[in-house]
Amino acid sequence: MPHVITQSCCSDASCVYACPVNCIHPTPDEPDFHTAQMLYVDPVECVDCGACVTACPVDAIKPHTKLTAAEDVFATLNADFYATPRPRPILAPVVPPLQVRAGDLRVAIVGSGPAAMYAADEVLTIPGARVRIYERLTQPYGLARFGVAPDHQRTRGVARQFDHIAADPRLEMRLGMEVGTDVTHDDLLTEHHAVIYAVGASTDRRLDIEGIDLPGVTSATQFVAWYNGHPDHAGRTFDLSHRRAVVIGNGNVALDVARILAMDPDLLAGTSIAPHALKALRDSAIEEVVVIGRRGIEQSAFTVPELTGLCSTPGVDVVVRDEDLRTLPESDPRTAVLRAAPHAAGNRRIVLEYLLSPTRILGQAAATGVEFVHNELIAAPDGSTRVKSTGRERIIEAGLVLTSIGYRGRPVAGLPFDEATATVPHQDGRVPQTRGAYVTGWIKRGPTGFIGTNKSCAQETVRSLVADYNAGLLA
Repeated sequence: MPHVITQSCCSDASCVYACPVNCIHPTPDEPDFHTAQMLYVDPVECVDCGACVTACPVDAIKPHTKLTAAEDVFATLNADFYATPRPRPILAPVVPPLQVRAGDLRVAIVGSGPAAMYAADEVLTIPGARVRIYERLTQPYGLARFGVAPDHQRTRGVARQFDHIAADPRLEMRLGMEVGTDVTHDDLLTEHHAVIYAVGASTDRRLDIEGIDLPGVTSATQFVAWYNGHPDHAGRTFDLSHRRAVVIGNGNVALDVARILAMDPDLLAGTSIAPHALKALRDSAIEEVVVIGRRGIEQSAFTVPELTGLCSTPGVDVVVRDEDLRTLPESDPRTAVLRAAPHAAGNRRIVLEYLLSPTRILGQAAATGVEFVHNELIAAPDGSTRVKSTGRERIIEAGLVLTSIGYRGRPVAGLPFDEATATVPHQDGRVPQTRGAYVTGWIKRGPTGFIGTNKSCAQETVRSLVADYNAGLLA
């Protein structure tokens, strides 16, 4: 097994196309690409050429001899992915080289996060094409800058790739300009053939229970923006004076905020964390963070790479009840990760709790805890597993409650909007009945995938745009 992909994998598939022997899967043209937690190197087929190491924008690929003890699980994950033989199609580019008719294609892109930057990169593969990016904030790169935990330095390295894209002289970036307020869609079409909206899913799914608006209750997304220095949240304060915090939801963002709350602030001092957040964390009294899942441990929403990073955080114990751990199959990689997690006296704790649904936030002037109801797993008629309330209640005291139950897109001025999916309806990225409008990223497909998933998403959208341009449909 010469090379292994580790936890900072962003799934942008640059390594897939760099590999000369097609040994990295799933590829963007394979069905499981959009659902895979990361990419995997075939331990048998890899020829140890190192091309993938050079191509990876987040330094996620290592020779197997350089894995740390905490990263050994990734060697197992890579091998397990290929335990069942899978077809090996001849790899072809997801999008053939783009060709345009005579004329200089000009494209406006709204937003500057990963989806926007990958879209710009695709457009700029066309000779003579020009891109102008409009970003509401004064700093670019969206969630790649303000959504990635500050201690995930390798993941944040994708910004270097975006810097390279932004350095193209045919790309102009207009920061501090909001489309819909400072400029309209029709205004953009006076200078551009098309507008690609890459505005993401910028709001949280709301937990509609009693007490949700009490002080001390907020979303994990807002907490992440606060410690990353997002200008919209720089003036916020959080009460960290209670010994316990509760995070409702157990996806990757939930684990991120739990880790930041529990880890030694000295380990964050050399990162990009906002100074105001670092000071608050140094003064924090939090000793325990309880992360709540509505379903069982097998249905945990976090990925194995995220769990591995959490369990290797110095000074932090990750605690799971034995009865929950016993429900995981021995073959499940999470079993080995959780059992190998170190524990030491005096450590702060992150407790993973399961089969609990919040029913109300307790407190008068501020949150003092959360009331939950216990759930049980039942088999549904369609073969899936669902939860059913047992009626048995439990209260967990806490002074800080963070909800992390998903993102939701917001309507975009002048574009149709599907309230059910919180996305802009589209056909391969084209927005119907809206002249010159296209979408990519989360506003197109919903809040799914990883940073690099936006690359193949952008390729599809730009391919549609170019086809329309060539057909003379874009004035």
